[in-house]
Amino acid sequence: MTQTQTQTQTQRQTQTLSWKLVIDSADPHAQAGFWAATLGYLVEDNSPLVEQLLAAGAVPEAITTQAHGRRAWLDLAAARHPDDPYDEVSGTGQGRRLLFQRVPEPKTVKNRLHIDVHSAPGQRDAEEARLVELGARVVRTCDEQGGSWVVMVDPEDNEFCLS
Repeated sequence: MTQTQTQTQTQRQTQTLSWKLVIDSADPHAQAGFWAATLGYLVEDNSPLVEQLLAAGAVPEAITTQAHGRRAWLDLAAARHPDDPYDEVSGTGQGRRLLFQRVPEPKTVKNRLHIDVHSAPGQRDAEEARLVELGARVVRTCDEQGGSWVVMVDPEDNEFCLS
């Protein structure tokens, strides 16, 4: 392999990739609303695209719903960071984004992946109270040598931590 080929391969291996976190859900719209409020994100507005596709007869009305005061996909809802780019036609976030997809089966085991929410210094108790008001529940408080945090669950019992 030549030096140029090695450099090209290294560049491909270190390229930054875009991502979104997809979370199974019984009620994607409620979950998107909860997490948007929790993180200070926006619930994505896909209504222009949904309305356009309905008007063109490209999708049936049965796969849409009214959520957050507008037409939306029945089985998908997302929360996106307000400062990140998004597609103006579809409303789809192109940066930090949580996508909730409806699934028929309930959650049955502990998450293999969870979100850590970091409060401002000295504000953890106030943030915990705010999240409980939004529908979260406290599972336990952890105090260890490395730090202290609260294990919580969202309205669908997905674990997350608050520090």
